[in-house]
Amino acid sequence: MSGPILFIVSSPSGAGKTTLCRGLIDTTERLGFSVSHTTRPPRAGETDGSDYHFVSPEAFDRMIAGGEFLEWARVHGNHYGTARSEVASASASGVDLLCDVDYQGARQIKERYPDAVGIFILPPSVEELRRRLEQRGTDSPEQRKIRFQNARVELEQFGSFDYLVTNDDLQTALDNLRSIVKAERCRRVRQPALAERLLKEFVKLR
Repeated sequence: MSGPILFIVSSPSGAGKTTLCRGLIDTTERLGFSVSHTTRPPRAGETDGSDYHFVSPEAFDRMIAGGEFLEWARVHGNHYGTARSEVASASASGVDLLCDVDYQGARQIKERYPDAVGIFILPPSVEELRRRLEQRGTDSPEQRKIRFQNARVELEQFGSFDYLVTNDDLQTALDNLRSIVKAERCRRVRQPALAERLLKEFVKLR
C-alpha cells in the first residue's frame, strides 16, 4: 500500500473535534493537517491558509466546476471542501493526513479512499453538548440553535465510522486518538515491505 494514510475526524458541532485535531497534530510525528476551503468568514484569531482557506462563494464554485475538490459539502449554511492537492502534498512530503470534515465529507473521502480511517468524536451527553455550544463565543444564538438541531442528524451517522472516541476528558480522548494512529500505522496491509525484506534476507543466507 502506498500513499499517505488518511485519518478522517468528524463530530457534531461542540464535541471538541477541532481542539482534539490540533492536539493530535501537535503531538504526532509525520502527520499533516488538511487545510479545508470554506466560504464562511474567518472567526477571531483564525488565519487564512492555516485554519482554513477562506474563499468567496464564486471561487468555491469555480473549484467545484474544475473538479479540484476531493470532497465538499454545505454545512450550517456555508460551503466546506478538501482540495485534492492536500493529498498530493502529503504524499510528496511523506506524511499521513488528518482531515477535519463533517460526515458528508467523510462519506465522499471514503468512497474515493476505502482504506481511509474514519473517527467519530462523541460528546459525553446531549446536555454537555448543549452546554459547550452555548459557551462558544464564535457563533450567534441563531447559529448555535441551528448547530444543536443538526447534532442529532450528525450523531446518526456514527455507524459509518471505524472508531468512536468520547470526548469527556480531553487528555483521555487525545490519548485514544494517538492510539488509533499508532495502531493503524502498524496494520499488516500498510507495511508489508519490512516483513518481505526480512524473508528475502533469509533466502540470501541459504
